[in-house]
Amino acid sequence: MTLNTAATDKALVAIVPAAGVGKRMLSACPKQYLQLDGLTILEHTVNRLLSVADIKHVVIAISPQDGYFHETGLAGHPDVTTVFGGKERVDSVLAGLKAIDSSCYPWVLVHDAARPCVPGQDIDALIKRCRESGEGGLLAYPVRDTMKRSDASDQVLETVEREALWHALTPQMYPAAKLKAAIEKALEDNIQITDESSAMEYVNHTSVLVAGSSENLKITRPDDLAMAEFILLRQQAND
Repeated sequence: MTLNTAATDKALVAIVPAAGVGKRMLSACPKQYLQLDGLTILEHTVNRLLSVADIKHVVIAISPQDGYFHETGLAGHPDVTTVFGGKERVDSVLAGLKAIDSSCYPWVLVHDAARPCVPGQDIDALIKRCRESGEGGLLAYPVRDTMKRSDASDQVLETVEREALWHALTPQMYPAAKLKAAIEKALEDNIQITDESSAMEYVNHTSVLVAGSSENLKITRPDDLAMAEFILLRQQAND
């Protein structure tokens, strides 16, 4: 089903790929359904996106075997649509893009399900910068630590100059039709796509880097849960 609800010029849709199983979390359920402060990670993430004024709808790509989504507060939410995702993240993003009518929603944001702490003001800054520049972009923050390149045995080969290196975050925001075409071309050519920016790079589209907060961590390992909950509680206290 294609999302083609009447939209204003500023209305945006966010896609959240949430079909993965999160093996590194070593948990009994996919990591997006682990609890943080009384809600699942996915609920925190989607609620954060919908708190941004310009984001009017969220498309969540879930696994066909998902047995958890219907138990969340997102099931039946009027501003949430689900689609079936694929084996890889890029497949889920493409499924979400296919559910959107780009003539109604020409711009789309893609955000990781496991990034519940992204500050709303960072999303606002990304939207503003992309609209002003007319080109897509992503939240990111500069690399601060000394970077090392290793060999196959985890021995240091060299120190990598960190100047001009950035950690890529999400959301990433692009024209929906261009992003869909870029992903389809990369998949057709068997190119590995790790995020939306890499798909756009492959077809020679530019991306702007918008400085974001290091609070926008991605929950990947068990010890990330405690840090995410700490950040969420601090953010709530400061609201």
